[in-house]
Amino acid sequence: MKVRVGFGLGVQGLRDEARFAQLVDGLEEHHFDSLWLSERVAGDTPDPLIGLSFAAGRTQRLKLGTSVQVLPGRNPALLAKAWASLDRLSNGRALPAFGLGNPVAAEHQAFGIAREARAPIFDEALPLLRRLWAEDDVDHDGEHFRYHALTVRPKPIQSPLDVWLGGRAPSELRRCGRLGDGWLASFCTPDDCAAGRPVIEEAARSANRAVDVEHFGAMVTYAHDEIPATLATRLAALRPELDPADLVPIGLPALRARLVEFVAVGFSKLVLVPLAEPDDWRPELARVADALLDLQN
Repeated sequence: MKVRVGFGLGVQGLRDEARFAQLVDGLEEHHFDSLWLSERVAGDTPDPLIGLSFAAGRTQRLKLGTSVQVLPGRNPALLAKAWASLDRLSNGRALPAFGLGNPVAAEHQAFGIAREARAPIFDEALPLLRRLWAEDDVDHDGEHFRYHALTVRPKPIQSPLDVWLGGRAPSELRRCGRLGDGWLASFCTPDDCAAGRPVIEEAARSANRAVDVEHFGAMVTYAHDEIPATLATRLAALRPELDPADLVPIGLPALRARLVEFVAVGFSKLVLVPLAEPDDWRPELARVADALLDLQN
C-alpha cells in the first residue's frame, strides 16, 4: 500500500491570495504528494480549476485535485474539456473529485439545480464525462443531457482519468461504489472509514466493478491549538457522539497518530487541511513535512 500525504485548503479560503504561490512552491519543495482545492461559491477559497491551473504552471510533480467540485449544474462537455486540458498541460497530474454540492440554500442556488434533482443529474453526468474523455462521436439521449456525435478534445493523458467521490451517508457511499474510482472521506474517524469501505466495495461488486485498494483516502483537518468554539459547536451538531478533537486532531503529534490510524484501516491517501491559515506558509509546511512525510513510502 502506497501512503501519500497531500495538502488541502478546505473551505476557509485565504486571507492573502498573494501567498498562494508560497503555498504551492512549498508543497513542491517538501515533496507533498498533492494539492486539493474545495469549491465554495460564496467563500474566499479560489475557484478550484483556476487555482489548480495556477499550481500546475509552478510545479513539475505536485498532483492536482478537487475536494470536491460540484457536478450538478455544470455542462458535462465543457467540464470534460476543462479537466482534460488540465491533465494534458500538467502532464497527467489531474485528480478530479466530484460531489453533489453544499445543501445550504445560500450556496446551492448558484448552480441553478433543485436540491432533489442533484443526485439524478450527478448519476447521469459522471458516466457521460467518462465517455467524453474516452470516446469520439458520443451519442447520449438522457433525461438531463442530449448529445449527438459529440467529440470533446483533447483527451486526457491519464486513461482512464480516475474520479474520486466524497460523502459519508449510505447513499453517497453506494454511489461511490457504483460510479467512483476512489473515496475521499472528510470529517470521518478511522472507525467511520473502516465501516464505510465495505459499503462501497459491496456496491461496486453489485455493479460488476471494483475500487482499487489504493484509492481510499481521508481529508484530516488539524489545529495547532484549541478548536474555536464556533467550529466545536458545528462539529458537535454534525457528530454529537464524538469529541471535536476526534475529528480535528490538535497538534502535530496527535495528527501523526491519527494518520497512522487511517493507514492501519487501509486508507493510504491522506490530505491534511489546516484549520487556520498560518501567517507564513514556509515554516508551517517545513514543520508538517518534518513531522509527517516520513510516513510516505
